[in-house]
This record gives sequence, structure tokens and C-alpha cells, in this order.
Amino acid sequence: MRQVLRSLRVRLLMVQLAVVAFGVLALLVTVQLLAPAFFGSHLESMSQMMDGTLSSFMEDELRDAFESSFGQALAVSVAVSIVAAVALSTFASRRILAPLESVREAARRMAGGSYAERVVPPREIELAMLAKDVNALAEALDTTEQRRMRLIGEVAHELRTPLSTIEGYLEGLLDGVFEQDEEISAAVGREVRRLRRLAQDLSALSQAEEAAHALVLERIDLGTVAAEAANRLRPQFEAQTVTLTIEEGPSLIVEGDADRLAQVFTNVIGNALAYTAEGGWVRVSSRRQHNSAVVEIADNGRGLTDEQCTAVFERFFRVDPKASAGTGIGLTIARSIVRRHGGEITAESPGVTLGSVFRVQIPLS
Repeated sequence: MRQVLRSLRVRLLMVQLAVVAFGVLALLVTVQLLAPAFFGSHLESMSQMMDGTLSSFMEDELRDAFESSFGQALAVSVAVSIVAAVALSTFASRRILAPLESVREAARRMAGGSYAERVVPPREIELAMLAKDVNALAEALDTTEQRRMRLIGEVAHELRTPLSTIEGYLEGLLDGVFEQDEEISAAVGREVRRLRRLAQDLSALSQAEEAAHALVLERIDLGTVAAEAANRLRPQFEAQTVTLTIEEGPSLIVEGDADRLAQVFTNVIGNALAYTAEGGWVRVSSRRQHNSAVVEIADNGRGLTDEQCTAVFERFFRVDPKASAGTGIGLTIARSIVRRHGGEITAESPGVTLGSVFRVQIPLS
């Protein structure tokens, strides 16, 4: 019984019937209050027109006839109203529930993995907006699924290469093709580190998605944390002949985890270096903005499109899958850490080949 009452179709019918019942009740009350006075005045006018020959018996008969006719007409009108309410409610519920049912079916198919599913927007504005949101969700899931499948292939490739190398060295050592020396040990060590880095990246993504990593909050200067992270990367900048500039800014005291925020700046500054050609520059600056501490990492590298400025923070997204290293999750982790500090990280770019600016904003302590 409760499931029936929870049905939208039944509720629409009950609302229509309630409207009819309220209208009938209002009509009865109004008639009971006003009809006798109006009818009495009409009888008095008729009696005066007939020189007072209208007897009390005739008045009573007329009153009875009026009340009887009115009651019959009211009963018929109530029955007609109920039938009309049921018909209208059935039509309205079908008109409303049909698009909802299509959205429900689409959502069910998406839950089963059919992310290419789309809903045809109905004419009703509110339902069309709902269909649009569902289609946007399907598109996002489809894009994420494609990136996930691409990542699986890339991870398999990343695993296959070092494993094949290690296997080749081990077979060579076992078969006596070559003897163990420092060069072979170093090569095996490099491949092991590649495997470890890949495992750490995937583990970090899982922790970031589940907010599993605990934050050790303390009062820190956000500009100092960013500058220290940049200085740790300076040897890489010098090796690639990219100029790194760190502009000194005001004191920006925030409640934050210094290690996690250093991870954020390392990811962002490292990305700026990766996408800046030789002879280019990367600038790290900090400033106050209202009640927030802001650190900006600007470069004159390859730049981003408007779509990429948002997509770079999505899981598995890489601006250039063929040319870039990594798994495309560094900025996803960075965004998770910044948001756990109550802040936000954004990207801006005037266009491709025109550089970009990544902005980390966290509330001041």
C-alpha cells in the first residue's frame, strides 16, 4: 500500500481529486451562505410584481424545487469533475512520466556500462534540463571510461617494458651469457624504480579519490612551500635550459600540510617544465587576494585550449598522450589535496603555444 501511495502517478491523481473536492466544498459553503438570501430577494421581487398574490405555499414549493434542482445539478457536476480529473491526471502523468521513464532506462543502461547512451530532451523545460544533465553525466562517464581503458593499455605497456628488461637480464645471468656487474645491477635497479613509481602513482590516485591520506595541519607560509618545491626542481630546469624565476611575495600563513602542498607544487611546476621548450621560462609568484593566499605558476610553454584548462585535472587526461610521460593523474591528485585544504586549483591559457598559468588558492589562516 505504501508503494502505491509513493507512486507519482497516484499522487498526481490524488492531487487532482483533492482540487475537485476542495472546489466542491467551497461551492457548497458559498451556496449555503449566499443562495438563500439571493433566492429570497428574487421571490420578494416576484411577489411584488404579482401584487402580493404569491402565497407562502408557492414560495415553499419554489424553494424546494430550487434546492432539489440545485442538488441534482451539483451531483452531476461533481461526477463530471471527478471523471475529468481522472482523465486529466492520467494524461498529465503519462506526459510527465514518459520522459522520466526514458531517463530512468538510460540511467539503468549507463549503470550497466553503456556510457554512449543519450536521452532525447522532451519539450518541457524542466524535464529537458534533467535530460541535459543526464546526457552530460553520460558523456563524462564515457570520456572517463575511454581514458581508463587507455590508461590500462599504457600501464600494461609500462609494466611490460621493465619486466621484459629484468627478465632478459635474469635469463642472461642464468644462462651465463654475461656476468653480473655494476652496469647490469644499475639497469635492473632503474627498471625496478620505474615499476615502483608506477605503483606509487596508482596508489596515490586511489588515496586522493578516497581522501584516505591524512593531513598534518600546521601554520605554514604557502609562498615558502612553493619556493622550496621549485628550488628542489632547479637542477632539472638547468639541465633542460629552462629559466626558473621565483618571485618573493608577502607572508601567506595558512593552515596546511606542508608535505602534501609541496607535492602539489612539485606536480604543477614539473608539468610546466615538461611542456616548456628549451630556452623558455617558468615563473613562480605569490600574493594575497582578499582572504586567500594565491600562488601562480606561469610559463611560456605550449599552452592549453579552453577545454584542456578544465580537462587537465581529470583522471587519466594528458595533453599529449604520445609525447608526454606519466599516467595523467598528477594534477588530479593535486586538485584533491588543494580542495581538502578548502582551496581550489585552476588553469588559464591565452591559447596553444602561448603558455599557461596554474593558480593555487587556499584560505589564509
